[in-house]
Amino acid sequence: MTTTGRNWRALPALSILAIFGTLALAAPGDAPNLTYHANVAEVRLTFSATDQNGHAVSTLNERDFAVVDRDDVVRNFQSFTRAAWTNLELAMLLDASESVTPQFQQEISDVLSLFSHLDIIPDDAFSVISFQGAHPTLLCAGNCRASAINQLRNLPAGGATPLFDAIVFAADRTSTNPHARKVLILLSDGEDTISLHSPADAIAASLAHDIQIYAIDLNPPTHRSQGTAILRQLASSTGGRYFGPSTTANTLLEAVLADFHSAYTVSYKPPAHAPGFHPVRILPTHNLNLQFHCRSGYAYASSR
Repeated sequence: MTTTGRNWRALPALSILAIFGTLALAAPGDAPNLTYHANVAEVRLTFSATDQNGHAVSTLNERDFAVVDRDDVVRNFQSFTRAAWTNLELAMLLDASESVTPQFQQEISDVLSLFSHLDIIPDDAFSVISFQGAHPTLLCAGNCRASAINQLRNLPAGGATPLFDAIVFAADRTSTNPHARKVLILLSDGEDTISLHSPADAIAASLAHDIQIYAIDLNPPTHRSQGTAILRQLASSTGGRYFGPSTTANTLLEAVLADFHSAYTVSYKPPAHAPGFHPVRILPTHNLNLQFHCRSGYAYASSR
């Protein structure tokens, strides 16, 4: 798809559900090492698919794909249905720190443009958070179209970058509605200079609240940094998407809505009962141009 303005290019989105209890985290800076102390009788995997042009596919059947659970190929499913989400909840997380100062005015312009396309989202299902300095700030929660516009236009850029703290802050403020798809739109360069939390903490908080991060890379198109890798990790680990520089706000929203309307849920019995993390992939069985977007796995704990 060719767009004018900003062109955030989407990478795979991921989503899986498992029954879980106590959560254990990895060391700071590592990928999350999540252990759920419970018995998983059924794996429920929520995913979407796109064709070779990046368009959502809404005509899948269960013969079009197989699940690879660790090293086991699963083709016999207990169920295959449309995802049961009934509404969409959005939170927008804006990096206002010193490192994004050169891109900050464009960032604000993108956010204001996105507001004009959010009439399909109820006021009580949309919030805006900014982060700079020591703490993130909740700019608005509900009725953001009216209350956040002036705040955004007057929002200064500068200070340290508490990125991971801001993600945990946003996750803790999401609803507990199990039927809502919760999306966190993160506009940042992926740098963090002051957080008390680690990347693993941010991912774990998002997973615990069933949040998908749609990460918008504010690095210049010719510059890729460790921050870009962090943004990719946040998106892929939580079931969201990574978007590179230079896309329109309308393109971003189209991707979010396409994922919302074209998601599926498949369930199956765990093929192996080895404790620990079970990586999961979905592969096409017929049309090799299909790409499947799902979270990277689940954790299994044996009976004790």
